[in-house]
Formats: sequence, structure tokens, C-alpha cells
Amino acid sequence: MAQTAAVPHRPVVERSLRGFTGAGYDKGRPLLVQAAWFAVLHLVFVKWWCPDRWRPVLLRAFGARVGQRVLIRHGVRVHWPWKLEIGDDVWIGEEAWILNLEPVTIGSDCCVSQGALLCTGSHRAGSVTFEFDNGPVRLEPGSWVAARAVVLRGVTVGRGGVVGAGAVAHRDLAPGEVLTTKGRTA
Repeated sequence: MAQTAAVPHRPVVERSLRGFTGAGYDKGRPLLVQAAWFAVLHLVFVKWWCPDRWRPVLLRAFGARVGQRVLIRHGVRVHWPWKLEIGDDVWIGEEAWILNLEPVTIGSDCCVSQGALLCTGSHRAGSVTFEFDNGPVRLEPGSWVAARAVVLRGVTVGRGGVVGAGAVAHRDLAPGEVLTTKGRTA
């Protein structure tokens, strides 16, 4: 009879979310500016009838640095525009979500496809009060985050790198590297 290896025991963290403080997280703008952005985001920016050429203008009005010839389709959500930098000739597809509690930098000639998520936020797994463990996301020029792919906090996708459809990038990709749901390729 074959024996199975024992799984090492890990202590269970008993969460107390009531004690969450959000220590160290700076939203970057006063409450009134945050509220104004959320109104514009939900009433205009994400709507199908909002012309594509208006979206970069709206982001700039709230402090984003946005290059030339940037195409942002309907349904795209940006958490904090003032923590966003987009280079020239960038495409951002329908329903992409830029959850930028920390800075997100999207280099020139990048594509963020439909339903992709760039997520700078996380929590410390060992924290009883589930405190933040955030970090910036950087897409270097020419990189591509394909449909329904996820780039997690602290990750840089190197120049020309690809996060394939449905893949999750939880660590940096080297220039030209491709990550698929089956793993990394050269």
C-alpha cells in the first residue's frame, strides 16, 4: 500500500476585518475629487455612447498622463486616473479594468485587451486585519495583456512581453517573454 506524503501544517490566520486600518494607502486626492471621478466614470466614461476620443481627455482632466493616439473602448474602468500613465499608440479594449490603487504605467504601443485586469492592490495574507500589500504595475513598450489576462501588483511586463489570454502574471516577465495559461515560453 502506497503512503502519501504528509502536508505541512500551516497556522490558520483568524481574521478580524473589523480592525482593518488601510495603513500606508494614500488615495492621492481629496474626497471631493474622488467622488467627482466616480461620477464621471460611471455616468460618462464607461458608457458605449461616450466617444473614444473623449476618454483620454477625461483621464487627463483628472490628472492622468496620456499620450497621443490612445484608444480606450467602452466599459473600461480606471480606479484613480491620477495614478495612471499611458504612452502613445496604446489600445485598451472593452471591459478592461485598471485597478490602480498604486501607479500603473502603460508604455507606448501596448495593448490591454478585452476584460484584462491590471491590479495593483492586494492584502497581506498573514495579517489578522488583512492590511494592504499593494504595488505598482508596469507594462513596458510593445507589451500585450491579452483577453481576460491578469497582471498582479508589483509586476513588470518587459518590452514586447505577452500575458496570454486568461493567464495570471504574478511575477515579472522578461522582455519578449510569453506567459500562457500553460506557463512561460521563450
